[in-house]
Amino acid sequence: MALDFVAGCFGGLAGILVGHPFDTVKVRLQAQNINNPQYRGTIHCFSSTIRKESFLGLYKGMQSPLVGVTFINAIIFGTYGNILRRLPDDNSRSRFIAGSIAGTFQSGVACPMELVKTWMQLQSENDTNKLANGKKNASVKFRSSFHCLHHVYKTYGLKGCYRGMNLTVLREAIGCGTYFSSYDAICKAVLNEQIDPLYLTVSKMLFAGGMTGVISWLVTYPIDVLKTRIQADGLHTGVMEYSGLRDCFLKSYKNEGLYFLTRGLNSALLRAFPVNAATFTAVELFYRIIGSTEEDDEEY
Repeated sequence: MALDFVAGCFGGLAGILVGHPFDTVKVRLQAQNINNPQYRGTIHCFSSTIRKESFLGLYKGMQSPLVGVTFINAIIFGTYGNILRRLPDDNSRSRFIAGSIAGTFQSGVACPMELVKTWMQLQSENDTNKLANGKKNASVKFRSSFHCLHHVYKTYGLKGCYRGMNLTVLREAIGCGTYFSSYDAICKAVLNEQIDPLYLTVSKMLFAGGMTGVISWLVTYPIDVLKTRIQADGLHTGVMEYSGLRDCFLKSYKNEGLYFLTRGLNSALLRAFPVNAATFTAVELFYRIIGSTEEDDEEY
């Protein structure tokens, strides 16, 4: 149904407006150099960003996800809803399958969008990018997400825009599958409710959506850390530190131990609950409004 795509748009808008500041902190913590750390933790990153760049600094790079996430959520919820209706059973397993397919399908949009978002978020107001004269990214100051994307394409080609694509697909397939199956399980097992936007209260929608996001991020977070490091590689110097995924993992593990796979997790979980609470509630309320409208039309 086309309504699934429209509902996803509303959910994406709600989620990005609520969660982008947390995402900026998460990305900065994930990508910072352990040998010369700029931030001591989540709270310090929040306060430092606001002090140096104002509160708007937390919304850096929002142009890309504001457009992209709205479109991505339309793809996710639209694809998910249409696939689920074609599966024989409506249970957690079917919801995982439908969610995984939807997540894989939208990765082609998510990958370049997140690369641009990452580069914008890691660019501070005092960053002149003059660390390597003559290097590819030297002295580049990105004016907008679109300027950043143009630079990436011009410098690295189409392949460069899809850096980290394999990790994006892996994260989205697992994450979206977990996302929708968890929502179903929480509604049935914890709230003792069937998933029906006409009957779930707003408080239950918020709780189920928020917990769904937390569970999904806990499952996929190590993949996201590696994706961020691969996508951010060479941003300031123009010199690539990692030759690939395996090299990124081994070098990160050697320098930081397995702890590197949880860097920025606090911020991600703080972000996950309100973002997904807002996303799912916006989607469900949209269905409720449409459902009420259709019932009124039938009466006449």
